[in-house]
Amino acid sequence: MKICKVEELLEGQILSRAVFSYDYQILLAEGTVLTEDYIEKLKRLGITEVYLYDENYRNLESVSVMKHEMKELIHKNVRNILEKHTYARNKELQKLSNTAEEIVINILKEKDVVDRVYDIRERSSDLYEHSVSTCSLATLVALKLGLEEERVHDISVACLLHDLGLRYLNFEYINRTIDDFNTVEAVEYYKHPIYGYTSIKEETWISELAKSIILNHHEYIDGSGFPMKIKDLPLETRIVATCDMFDEMICGIFQNRWKVYEAIENLKVLRGFKYDEKVVSALLEFLAVYPVGSIVVTNEEETGMVIRQNRAFSERPVLKIIRDKEGNPLKENKQVDMMKEKTIFIVKVIE
Repeated sequence: MKICKVEELLEGQILSRAVFSYDYQILLAEGTVLTEDYIEKLKRLGITEVYLYDENYRNLESVSVMKHEMKELIHKNVRNILEKHTYARNKELQKLSNTAEEIVINILKEKDVVDRVYDIRERSSDLYEHSVSTCSLATLVALKLGLEEERVHDISVACLLHDLGLRYLNFEYINRTIDDFNTVEAVEYYKHPIYGYTSIKEETWISELAKSIILNHHEYIDGSGFPMKIKDLPLETRIVATCDMFDEMICGIFQNRWKVYEAIENLKVLRGFKYDEKVVSALLEFLAVYPVGSIVVTNEEETGMVIRQNRAFSERPVLKIIRDKEGNPLKENKQVDMMKEKTIFIVKVIE
């Protein structure tokens, strides 16, 4: 599976995910073979990116935190609730407590949930999908660290509401990076955790812990965060702050999009300095460095596709070799399990 810009689409390519309208009506179903008319329709509707099957994408063992259909349903629910929200009218927001519980239940019902390696991919994302994805990641980290049920629930609720304060910004911020903001806009952006916290601080249905996470989700242990540059953060806040930043990197929210392996390298370099070392270690235990479907080049100069992960070591997946050293397509079915072939390693990611 890969992301492709609509202006680069070609006839005959196949959608690996359905394309939805703004109100979640299906425009083109998963498996649709693209025609010139379909491509023009996507352009007219302002769709900028879609997911495609790669020509070699067969029998791949991708593992997701939540089933795609369930994630889409929760995404729609979160969007509908948050878009109705206006300052000091929080009745609808209480429903997100139930949504958070639903996410936790769906994650927990999967067998061996805390022992898997998950294919988290870079993607184009809106803020609502980002909230759901951050919630999934933070919930898994909390479970890996053995937090009790009440604290896991508080983390999940806070994740779904953590960017509520962005609703109070009076300038356009969608599809812009922080570097695009002028001075006034930047100051307002850095206040959005305060706006979110202020809007729910008097509510009794949300815990004080969840409220503090919303206020401090952009703070880091080295004091480099905002809005107050505090260092002494509870574990729950450190979990959300780390997962929030990782997801922002891979979906390009307020910054240019990073590849998954680049975002993981950022976590490794800054753990113990900006990010809590224990939190990063738990997160890295279940993140696939090279998600299933990634095209990579090995030190033997062969090109391979990641077809499944190794639980024992997320940096050494199983590859299907698709091109030889000379770049010629490989006709034979050659697989390389990098846990068995210890001298083979990945030197480059193509996509």
